[in-house]
Amino acid sequence: MLMNAASYRKLCIANILNGLTEGLSKYSRPTRVALIFAVDPDDPMSIFDPQGLLRGHESKLEDLFFANGSQWRNRIKENILRQPKGHLIPENDLELSGLISYGASASDFFYQMWFTEHHPDMCSIHPTERWLEQAASLLVHDYNTHNAPINSSDYVLKNFSLQAIADNIVDIWDKHLEFDYKIQIPLILNDILNISKTREEGAWARGILFFADPRRIGQLSFLTRIQEHERPSVSNVKHIRKLLVAVERSERKLVSDGNTIIGITDSPVPDYAIVAEFKGDYGFLRIGTEKIASFFDGGFHSTTREAKMVELEELLLDADMEIEASATLFRVVSHLVHRAGHARHGCTLVIDLNEVPIRLSGHVLDPPLSLLEPKNIDLACSLLRIDGAVHLSPDNRIHGFACLLDGKTISWENMARGARYNSALRFSAGNSRIIVVVVSADRPVSIIYNGIEINAFRQWQPVYQYTPELIRLEQYLNGVLL
Repeated sequence: MLMNAASYRKLCIANILNGLTEGLSKYSRPTRVALIFAVDPDDPMSIFDPQGLLRGHESKLEDLFFANGSQWRNRIKENILRQPKGHLIPENDLELSGLISYGASASDFFYQMWFTEHHPDMCSIHPTERWLEQAASLLVHDYNTHNAPINSSDYVLKNFSLQAIADNIVDIWDKHLEFDYKIQIPLILNDILNISKTREEGAWARGILFFADPRRIGQLSFLTRIQEHERPSVSNVKHIRKLLVAVERSERKLVSDGNTIIGITDSPVPDYAIVAEFKGDYGFLRIGTEKIASFFDGGFHSTTREAKMVELEELLLDADMEIEASATLFRVVSHLVHRAGHARHGCTLVIDLNEVPIRLSGHVLDPPLSLLEPKNIDLACSLLRIDGAVHLSPDNRIHGFACLLDGKTISWENMARGARYNSALRFSAGNSRIIVVVVSADRPVSIIYNGIEINAFRQWQPVYQYTPELIRLEQYLNGVLL
């Protein structure tokens, strides 16, 4: 049974937004997506924002789309006048705080602007932009092809991370390299993932492998080359994993032309070479020195794997402290948290904002240990490894370690998170001028204040569970809910 055109087009938008949301949530973390669009030049602007991503940006949207009348529409009409169907013309980023956006206009779909969250721990926003660009392209195709198999677009967007990264690399090379490149980027990205999943004598891969254009390899100084007829193919994952042993924990690097391993060098990585930095059970993908993505658990991800702790920085700035003092305390805490994360052990930091630090049950230091003295940082990192919390005051002094945190049971405890996390919730709920930072052994960092984890991830909700109505942007700006 064929659905009517309006229902199909509504489902088409919801389907693409759902696939985009799920794909980006796997690549980054739970992520929301929204769309503002007008299909025809004289259509009113419509919005699809089922999870409220654009709430808080109403005044900026009002200025962008309504303050200057139809000037922006007239500009787009001129741009698309002679363009073939399906050809997308990129539109300017709307520069909404905390968001990544990509917009496009076309002769058969007048205007669309996609939005998603800019997470603070992203290596690069550009693969995400390429993801939004793909969603825009699919929407033009599906929307104008009645009863097209739109589930294929949903599937593409759910599994687009590798291609988004490849598209980003192509864009960089198109911009900076003066010749056509011969490397098949998606193939080597797959090889990088396969190498990262392969152990050698029980150990994960470590070391650097980079891919340079064959025409630039002659510019490198090699420590040694492999005879041409014996050079292993990059797709021979087990062989490449063995060769990485020769460069791990050193300045040496494996060099590839995209097809085979050429040899070993200690020269700097060429500009715009694709670099895979294996660091055990995870690694980073770079273009030259610029991080593009990380890889672990068999896939690519946007995270830098270092907690940015923006919420902690905001709490300290709002506290009754000098700005310089809060900045220093944030740097000290960040350093301790990152050291614990790199060492793969859990810990708890109690940041006590009281004028007189409270008394905790544990080992009390006399005198307190100043973390402004560099020699004490290593000791503090070792104290974090001991069961219990480290008690820190705003003057960057440790007052105690192995401290026990107790408190009354609260209704929002999460038994899936373990004793360290729930003890911090209870203790923080009963002490209003206490911030507790909990680092789990598997790297998540929780910032807890007044019994609430203020940096808790949202649970992603598939759009297909409900399909709200598309509404006019003007109604949305006036507070109408979808």
